Amino acid sequence: MISPQDSTDDTTQRTKLFQKELHRLLVRHEAFVESRDGGERAILSMYDLSDLDLSRRNLGRAEMVGTLLCNCNLQGADFSDANLFAADMSSTDMRGGVFDRADMRGACLACADMTEASMVDTDMRDGVLVKSSISGEIMPVDHEESAGGMEKAVARRADMTGAKVSDSMVVQTDLTDANLKNARFVRTNLSLSNLTGCNLEGADFTGAVLSGAIFHGARFISTVLDGADMSGADLIGAMFDNVDLSKTRMDDAKLPRAIDDGDVPVKDVIVEHRDWIKSNGKTGERAVLKGMDLTGYSLEQVNLSAADLSFSVLKGANLSQSEFIMTDLSYADLRGATLMRADLRGAKLERADLSDAVLVGAVFSEVNVASQAGGGEWRANLQRVKLCRALLNGATLCNVDLEGADLSGADLRDADLSGSLLFDADFTGANMSGTNLRGTMSTGALGLPDLNAE
Repeated sequence: MISPQDSTDDTTQRTKLFQKELHRLLVRHEAFVESRDGGERAILSMYDLSDLDLSRRNLGRAEMVGTLLCNCNLQGADFSDANLFAADMSSTDMRGGVFDRADMRGACLACADMTEASMVDTDMRDGVLVKSSISGEIMPVDHEESAGGMEKAVARRADMTGAKVSDSMVVQTDLTDANLKNARFVRTNLSLSNLTGCNLEGADFTGAVLSGAIFHGARFISTVLDGADMSGADLIGAMFDNVDLSKTRMDDAKLPRAIDDGDVPVKDVIVEHRDWIKSNGKTGERAVLKGMDLTGYSLEQVNLSAADLSFSVLKGANLSQSEFIMTDLSYADLRGATLMRADLRGAKLERADLSDAVLVGAVFSEVNVASQAGGGEWRANLQRVKLCRALLNGATLCNVDLEGADLSGADLRDADLSGSLLFDADFTGANMSGTNLRGTMSTGALGLPDLNAE
């Protein structure tokens, strides 16, 4: 896209603003946004605001085409519907800012920190700001060699639902836990980026470069990957539903490995592991099923305590009444699995997906560690676990770490969560009739009943 910027010579000078001048302009702009008397829309196109503090200010609908915002503090600022075409926002602190529906085509976001920023329906496609010289020649406006894109930026937990990021450079960017639902990354270069835990439902990566990217725990649901290059990408622990990979380049991509004829049968692995447990490691061998595809397997009433099942695919598996004491199930895909009355004391389930799982009567409490192993209590780790719509009625989750967990729509009737850490957990729509929440710490949690209510 081209946005003309008239000039009478071969250089385009930016007007430097200082903090006091900017404050006066923003006071009038905020009155404009709020439809108060004396309000005036801020026209800050081609201004130099670098290194200034705009934190928690309202710049909604501001005109900031080609504005220099390098190294600015934009924490918590509101840029909804603003025009930031070709703005230079490199190394800017945008944490918690709101940029919904903003025009950020061609903006430079290199090394910017967009942690927890809201960028819903933001247009971040490629774009070039140009000017006309005195001779009539059209030429790009240069702002110290800064090019559009998000190279080496941080956008952890950012909400980029419906954002348009096509034809951009997003190389080596940290997008951990970002919501990219229905976002468009057509022909975008995301090589070597970290998309751990991302929601990629309905996202379009047609022709995108995703080589070497990390997708641990990412959810590909109806994601478009036609013509995408995922060579060397790490897809261990990623979850796929309704995704066509037939037109995707997957050379050297890391994927869950299915049990084949050359592997030790799972039943023999379990026998060896049982001997390893009974002999305290003197005989037998610890079960290591990391990254294995065990979809639909029946592992009912087995003892896999202290086994390594991290990044494994256990979708729809039957694990009822089995023992997983201090087992590593981090990043495991346990969607729709059955774990009725399973013993998961001290288990590590960080970022595992147990959506729609049956966990009636399961036990997740802490486990007492033997004195020869250091003693003390070992909490079950369910940080950022997904338990959407899971059946947890009568389950024991006391003294568990559920920070950032998603329990929306879960059945927690008569479950015991006493003493657990519930920071930033989501209980929206959960059935919590009879749930024991005594002694919990729940700062930032959503959907919890009012513990102070009579």
